[in-house]
Amino acid sequence: MTQPLPDLTALPLADGLPVSEILPALCAQLATFSAEKPASAILVAPPGAGKTTSVPPVLAAAPWRAESQKIIMLEPRRLAARAAAQRIAALRGEEAGGFVGFRTRIEAAVSEQTRIEVLTEGLFLRRMLSDPMLEDVACVILDEVHERSLDADLALAFCLDLQRSLRPDLRLVAMSATAETERLAALMEAPVLTSAGRMFDLQVHHAKKDIPSVRDIPAATAAGVRQALAETQGDILVFVPGTGEIRRTAQLLEGIPATVLPLHGELHPAEQARVLRPGAAGERRVILATSIAETSLTVPGVRVVVDCGFRRAPRFDAGAGLSRLETLRISKAAARQRAGRAGREAPGTAYCLWSPHTERAMPQHDRPEILEADLSDFVLATAAWAEVLGGGDTPLPLPDQPPGSAVAAARELLGLLGALDEAGRLTKLGRAMAGLGTHPRLAAMLLAARTREEASLAADLAALLEERDPLRPRATGGGPPPVPPADISLRLDLIAGEDHPQADRAALARIRQAASRFRIRLGLPARLPAKGDAAALLAAGFPDRIALCRGEAGSFRLANGGNARLRRDDGLSKHRLLAVASLHLRTAAEIRLAAPLDPDALPSTVLERTREQVETTLDPSSGNILARRRTRIGCLVLRDRTEKVKAEDAASLLVAHARDSLETTLDWSETVRQLQARVELARALAASTQDTTLDWPDFSTPALARQIDLWLTSALQDCGSITAAKTLDTTGLLRSYLGYAQCQWLDKELPTALTFPGGRAQVDYTQPVPVASARAQVFYGTAETPRLAGGRIPLRLALLSPAGRPQAITANLADFWQGGWADMRRDMRGRYPRHDWPENPALAPAKPTPRRSS
Repeated sequence: MTQPLPDLTALPLADGLPVSEILPALCAQLATFSAEKPASAILVAPPGAGKTTSVPPVLAAAPWRAESQKIIMLEPRRLAARAAAQRIAALRGEEAGGFVGFRTRIEAAVSEQTRIEVLTEGLFLRRMLSDPMLEDVACVILDEVHERSLDADLALAFCLDLQRSLRPDLRLVAMSATAETERLAALMEAPVLTSAGRMFDLQVHHAKKDIPSVRDIPAATAAGVRQALAETQGDILVFVPGTGEIRRTAQLLEGIPATVLPLHGELHPAEQARVLRPGAAGERRVILATSIAETSLTVPGVRVVVDCGFRRAPRFDAGAGLSRLETLRISKAAARQRAGRAGREAPGTAYCLWSPHTERAMPQHDRPEILEADLSDFVLATAAWAEVLGGGDTPLPLPDQPPGSAVAAARELLGLLGALDEAGRLTKLGRAMAGLGTHPRLAAMLLAARTREEASLAADLAALLEERDPLRPRATGGGPPPVPPADISLRLDLIAGEDHPQADRAALARIRQAASRFRIRLGLPARLPAKGDAAALLAAGFPDRIALCRGEAGSFRLANGGNARLRRDDGLSKHRLLAVASLHLRTAAEIRLAAPLDPDALPSTVLERTREQVETTLDPSSGNILARRRTRIGCLVLRDRTEKVKAEDAASLLVAHARDSLETTLDWSETVRQLQARVELARALAASTQDTTLDWPDFSTPALARQIDLWLTSALQDCGSITAAKTLDTTGLLRSYLGYAQCQWLDKELPTALTFPGGRAQVDYTQPVPVASARAQVFYGTAETPRLAGGRIPLRLALLSPAGRPQAITANLADFWQGGWADMRRDMRGRYPRHDWPENPALAPAKPTPRRSS
């Protein structure tokens, strides 16, 4: 289906923008679509080409957009979304909120007349889950797709899925500042349209040496700014990793002949707007910015860029289940983007605070967020999308598939939160969580509230956790700033209106605003007072971070098996149980936000995942079996009670104990061990001779434990303790299990003792060859060593002294009488003269051993 093209000359566009040359080709590409080939395009244009402000108005004028339909443009950041909408509206001579509007998480300017709507990517994903058909949307523009944010990848995948299944008329445009779009073109099955862009001459200076460490970033950056002030003209845009570096760099720049301004995502919109307006005549500005200023924004008056070469990015640790912000080297592509900010309006200069050698080693592009981030939100969104669209198991059309380990960790967390069932399907709670459009942890917390007032408290908590901690460390003197207490109730009091010397009032204003939005999302009045148990709500969203004191103040074990610590002087350090909302990972996990938790006030979602186990133990003093009833959540034991086992339960517990520890449960005497050895010897003899007359069971201890029901269970029914079990006749029980015929054979062929002319000798069957032991006089009158089992099993004889100590062991008694006996006789006659020591014991009659005189 082909549509006519819009009249570009009639549109209110900025004059002379390089992207204008490619707009007719873009309109032609989107004019035709079919069910087999939807209309999509990829537009590549460098920064400053005008794609962000020109493409939406052009597409809004296309004949294929119905009067009631919108052009949606996605931006990765709130500041970029607001600035883009305000610029497009200004070109039309309007204010944002009319034909052109925007929405971000913290503000919106839209109306019924809005037909161009600029959204942040996260808000668009939430909209797609509630309105998957997007029937009032004609085209979706994904700006800055080269940044590869997780939300952008997912938004593109959802749009492609919708376009190919139910909405072939939905137009898709992906806009990028880099030319490396081969994978994207293959994924979208779309042509790449390239604009040359506009860039003024740019001088790039590299430092001779790298910044030694991330701690030195503020000092090195401040030095670079001072050099740029001395060598150049115009405003200076400075890139540092985060707000901490902005604050410290600003302190080091006090007194310079320029106005120092911050620019970051947490800045109040009015302060952000101030930066995006031209400075006063004769004023020179130094704008200290995070990566927010890399793309989608033009800061007027900038002629110089000072770039430290680092950025802050979240990195997910699947083992710890946490994301940590790491300071990383930027890529070559990001370095080009940053430097290009200086050449957008006039010739410029870029100071790169790293050496040429380091630049050669920098990666070409930043790694996509999907390969590094926490994927719990991603997995929940994809599960909800598959359900609303009726999808199957076909993978989403993503530029990169997520790592399996991170997906598995996300599924585990969502299962713990109750969002997914055991089969990985979305639960009723999971559907509600996906509809809230916030992180699954916060969604679970919001939905755990039992009253309207507690839901209002959950809204305050969610807003607090989405933003930065409003209690900021402030240096006092020369030492490091003290870390604020971890008690989250202090922050809740601030939100309610109390004051604190360390409070960040701008952050509190954002938190209160966000809390009002959460209340409205939950159907509550925006200013409904908060009341309830904060710890129970935190436990619902962070069940894996319930923390139990390990005995030492400040040392805690988490439900997920990890460890965390709290300063010993913190007021929460002596509490037994905490619900932890925020952890900071250094050499160990440090608890930053938490609340004392009552184990009897756990939310229902956590109670459903607790398990009660009864574990039996033996009281060594009484011999009784005691039961320990333990309530567990994850790796933690929340409750531990000891109770006496009921008589009717003792037998089964004794059987279980005997299976695990048979020899300590019963009286496992030497007689029992000899019986085991005799049976094993009989089994070996039967196997070697292939004699199947008797069926010999395995009498090893592990085998007897496995077969306990055949010989012991019934005998334990009347035993109420280990002490009673030890009174059982273990030998008799085993002989009964063995059977009459086998016992008769053993007593005859492998007897426990043998009779000799001078008495009886006990036989030890636990030796590799059985040994019959007795005093030497017992063997007098015996010429040959006897054999067992009808001569089939050899025997050794141990000749003992009158004191019962072994003097000789022989397997050939006849040879011993002729040889080794003489030495033994000589020694024994001297030590025991009252005993008979004949020269030839084989012929000597045995005599009774004389008694000692009293």
